[in-house]
Amino acid sequence: MEVFKIKNLNNFVDFPKYATEQTPGLDLISTIDSILIPGDIKIIATGIAISLPKKYEAQIRPRSGMAVSYGVTVVNAPGTGDDDYRGDSKVGLINLGDKDFTEQRGMRIAQMVISKYKRISWTESETLDEIERNGKGFRLNGLRQ
Repeated sequence: MEVFKIKNLNNFVDFPKYATEQTPGLDLISTIDSILIPGDIKIIATGIAISLPKKYEAQIRPRSGMAVSYGVTVVNAPGTGDDDYRGDSKVGLINLGDKDFTEQRGMRIAQMVISKYKRISWTESETLDEIERNGKGFRLNGLRQ
């Protein structure tokens, strides 16, 4: 297991942790009490700053229980925490549901998945590799477009 640096910006906060041995996402915790009314977007501080090595990112993802049960999700899902950012790992939440959502200090509000990425460059080409699908439409609800 790799070890990365983390800074506690709020003495209340627990460091993000995995719920189980097989869970890829670390739970992020809210540092405040807040109410999100339907349609509301709020930036929620998690009280931690992290130091990612170069070519790593922190993907911020919704918690499925909050999304399905209450309509509360990460507004820019998945959000990306860059390897050159050292501030509070904030989470943008939006209430897409039809009822107020009370978010409480200490509540798990999102998941953070750490991933390695590659940087690329482009070369312009008149042709692309042939594949079965090529540029033929996409499927939406099982219907061909």
